[in-house]
Amino acid sequence: MGSALGSLSTAGRLWIYQAERFPLLRHGALIAIFAASGVSLSAVLAGRPLPSAMAYLTAFALCFLLFFQLRVSDEVKDNEDDRRFRPERPVPRGLVSLRLLVRLALLAVVIEALLALFYFPGLLPILCLVWAWMGLMAVEFFAPVWLKARPLLYLGSHMLVMPLVDLLVSAVEWLPAAGTPPPGLVPFLILSFLNGTVLELGRKTWAPESERTGVESYSSLWGPARAGSAWMAAAAAASLLSVYIGVLVRAPIVVGSASLAALILVLASGRRFLAHPTPAAQNGVENAAGVFVLLTYIATGILPALARGL
Repeated sequence: MGSALGSLSTAGRLWIYQAERFPLLRHGALIAIFAASGVSLSAVLAGRPLPSAMAYLTAFALCFLLFFQLRVSDEVKDNEDDRRFRPERPVPRGLVSLRLLVRLALLAVVIEALLALFYFPGLLPILCLVWAWMGLMAVEFFAPVWLKARPLLYLGSHMLVMPLVDLLVSAVEWLPAAGTPPPGLVPFLILSFLNGTVLELGRKTWAPESERTGVESYSSLWGPARAGSAWMAAAAAASLLSVYIGVLVRAPIVVGSASLAALILVLASGRRFLAHPTPAAQNGVENAAGVFVLLTYIATGILPALARGL
């Protein structure tokens, strides 16, 4: 293994890293929908035409880089646990170094700042707010032991980054156009928090045989049944909020139908997991979480714009 790694170029190592930890195609598609949803909904809520393609490209680039930085932040704060309990991951097995990843994350800071300055300098304060929260997450809010002993608080504090990123994304539209957020944006920001929760719970709800010593999951903390039920409850709350957003944009049937389809998928996957918490059912939960979030953002941000012909 060592000689094989030694023959790889840095680009080759990073290509393997992205496939394992930050798949460009899968993450890129979800991030593109996330960014387009926030930009489009901001315009729809304010009754404005959709902005230029540059707005969408800027929002996507900022989101992509920020989510990459979140991945690097996870690598840094989980490094010791990964070294002890997950040695097969890219960093502990020596595929890439933390130093390289941190340098790339810092390079992303420069690129993000330049993007904000180029598109609309007023984005910088919101971008700095996102960076500040991400920094606090990286150091576990200076209370790692205390926070990890309170899983719900830990989950909530880390998921708050989602509405902050969505605030930045939507600001790409509303800041140059009006200077203030449109009425009705707050429910969408709350939806981002709930969607992040759905993803996180779905990612860490495992079958009993998948649990690993030293690796925390919600199923190990609460048991598979409670973790699966909490995941479905978060999705149900997100669906209800999606319908409310549909009412705000005067497209309740379109948004509600898509949200209901997404929720049915989650409930079906959740019931299978509760009945038989196997690794296959666990994979179904994680996959359903991703599809649910994708469909929810399409329903609330993109479909209303298409329905109104903006």
